[in-house]
Amino acid sequence: MTRPPRRFEEHLRRPQPRRLLEVDLSVSIDRATYTPILSDLQHDLQRIQQAFFADGRRAVLVFEGWDAAGKGGTIRRLCFALDPRGCHVWPIGAPEGKEARQHYLQRFWSRLPSKGAMAVFDRSWYGRVLVERVEGFAQPSEWQRAYREINDFERLLADDGVTVVKLFFHVSQEAQLRRFRKRLTDPVKRWKLSAEDFRNRDRHAAYVEAIDEMLARTSTVYAPWSVIPFDDKKWGRLAALQTIVDGLATDLNITPPPLDAGVEQAARAVMGDDVVDAALRKVSGPEAAD
Repeated sequence: MTRPPRRFEEHLRRPQPRRLLEVDLSVSIDRATYTPILSDLQHDLQRIQQAFFADGRRAVLVFEGWDAAGKGGTIRRLCFALDPRGCHVWPIGAPEGKEARQHYLQRFWSRLPSKGAMAVFDRSWYGRVLVERVEGFAQPSEWQRAYREINDFERLLADDGVTVVKLFFHVSQEAQLRRFRKRLTDPVKRWKLSAEDFRNRDRHAAYVEAIDEMLARTSTVYAPWSVIPFDDKKWGRLAALQTIVDGLATDLNITPPPLDAGVEQAARAVMGDDVVDAALRKVSGPEAAD
């Protein structure tokens, strides 16, 4: 797998902060450094997905964070590297109709990945202990018991062989307001804004309290939280993708599987031995051993 620059890697290996106030939002990276690292990480994701296909592995990626923190841009760069047949993005909004009358976890059970696939949740079941808690959509007894329910749910996934990677995208109020202003003035991005984005700023302290409690009570050995500083978008994207690569690659053999004997025989009949032998030598070279 590709190794990031030492300074970047050392920062990512620091212990996770226990509270949002402990997150270092000053980290940044220049574009000249950003571009090749992004390309390397996307290449790593391609190799990981091929190993998932081969082994029948499954993964759930949870994206939570402030409005305009960078979730959408990171998901675009994640999916750019992946075969869409093995990666499904689920944008999660308020439940409606039948889902609103069911247990809040029901709609997530139906969206879990099949063998060889990944499911990306753009917001998730954590809405019960975040927006539903702060906005009063869930009773205190409901969101208080949700910590246990969520931990049990994620433990069930982990026990069933699903890799769970959870990211919280953290951004300062100042950086968030700058992004709101840009969205307001850019017609292409204006669709991302809603009145709730502005109203939520008035409840910032309540959200910080809810987020800190969520991190403390639902970061587990089998499904830990990673808080991603995102005042600098380039740094945040790389940190998020590196965290995903590290999480998905745990105990994963990314060595390409051997060529199927039937495929090799058919290829030799059509392309000739020299072409096939040259291709097989390339696969077994330094790139495969990276």
